[in-house]
Amino acid sequence: MYATQALTQFVPLAAKELDENKVTPGVLGFLVFAALAVGVWLLMKSMNRHMGKVDFEEAPDPAAEPAGSDGKAEAATSGTARTTASGKS
Repeated sequence: MYATQALTQFVPLAAKELDENKVTPGVLGFLVFAALAVGVWLLMKSMNRHMGKVDFEEAPDPAAEPAGSDGKAEAATSGTARTTASGKS
């Protein structure tokens, strides 16, 4: 409550000195913007490092049938998929 009353007393003093045509963010605005820019740069650098560690191999599409496959290979792959999906052998 006291902080609000103290700030309302200083508003008229600032309004007398304030020229609306020359308002700039100032040094504090620059420092905040620079800190945000450095933070984003560090986050991007960290993300690139972590994404470089990811080892991802895409599984082959089960609907796509290889050109030279016979029925035995297809039955073997579908049988292993069934056992891993259910968790039982």
